[in-house]
Amino acid sequence: MRIGIVCPYSWDVPGGVQFHIRDLAEHLIRLGHHVSVLAPADDGTPLPPYVVSAGRAVPVPYNGSVARLNFGFLSAARVRRWLHEGTFDVIHIHEPASPSLGLLACWAAQGPIVATFHTSNPRSRAMIAAYPILQPALEKISARIAVSEYARRTLVEHLGGDAVVIPNGVDVDFFARAEPKEAWRSQGARDAAEGGTLGFIGRIDEPRKGLPVLMRALPRILRARPGTRLLVAGRGDEEEAVASLPAAMRQRVEFLGMVSDEDKARLLRSVDVYVAPNTGGESFGIILVEALSAGAPVLASDLDAFAQVLDQGAAGDLFANEDADALADAAIRLLGDEERRAGLRARGSAHVRRFDWSTVGADILAVYETVTDGAASVATDERTTGLLARWGLARD
Repeated sequence: MRIGIVCPYSWDVPGGVQFHIRDLAEHLIRLGHHVSVLAPADDGTPLPPYVVSAGRAVPVPYNGSVARLNFGFLSAARVRRWLHEGTFDVIHIHEPASPSLGLLACWAAQGPIVATFHTSNPRSRAMIAAYPILQPALEKISARIAVSEYARRTLVEHLGGDAVVIPNGVDVDFFARAEPKEAWRSQGARDAAEGGTLGFIGRIDEPRKGLPVLMRALPRILRARPGTRLLVAGRGDEEEAVASLPAAMRQRVEFLGMVSDEDKARLLRSVDVYVAPNTGGESFGIILVEALSAGAPVLASDLDAFAQVLDQGAAGDLFANEDADALADAAIRLLGDEERRAGLRARGSAHVRRFDWSTVGADILAVYETVTDGAASVATDERTTGLLARWGLARD
């Protein structure tokens, strides 16, 4: 099958949607399909052979964050050229309602279109206001996918229609096989009694990722367990991130900067507890799935999407969103309870298999096959009707 995938966000700025598209494309290629991904990318960005650049993106506030999007006449021309040269059996557009390549592709594409909706935003006035503009494009979509029940709800409430829920996928074995890094692990009996290693991965200077909440909780954690370390991976202003901490405690935070996929997996395999203190705007929680795949006990804010990924607290502990004291209390309990952590590892490792690409990829392919079979059936009916009309045998 010839599959064209449209990424709305800049390929050179990592994010959950880009990772999902990358992993989906590589999974489909391994299965023998021809895949081309169209994505914004800055000049000089190294791109995989299956990615076609649609040109540079510009930063735009979107869904409580800043998304790097690509829109305009030049972008539209590149979309049309990519569609013409690709002769795809199916087009898979991600975030078709965002003002980027997805919407342009939706306007320009002919034939079967599958759309995936990632956004969870229950109060989007902009999306409601834009509906009359979006409607003609959205009506061309053959099948809709939402990455979670909360993304589906946003779609239904703002744009109408419905979607099948297929979660984001993860290569579970990639994380499960990663080797822990000794420098990132708890060291000796003192750590077991008085410390432990916490992990956080995310954009440091994006408040909704929740690092400020974790920083407010850290003094209380360190008073109870003075040997605790916090490992932080992600881009942002490191000095500003620890500015609220007492000077003596800042040395307990280690910034790792941007890490490779391999080091992210090793980090998740090394920590005693992975903390996800995100405050909102999450429709899924791919980092939770990656942490579970690596066998890390997870402590997360009780966002609806996170609770769903964690099986309502059976596969990971939850604390009240934006409550630093609740986070601290939960972290102290979990760091001091090896039996509880072992139970979470076991339940998480079993639960996360439903998110493996072997399952998620098969579900997405089933959607592709449904829309392409439907398009072929319609084409056959139209050809038959045309022949009957030509022979004077068509019926009203």
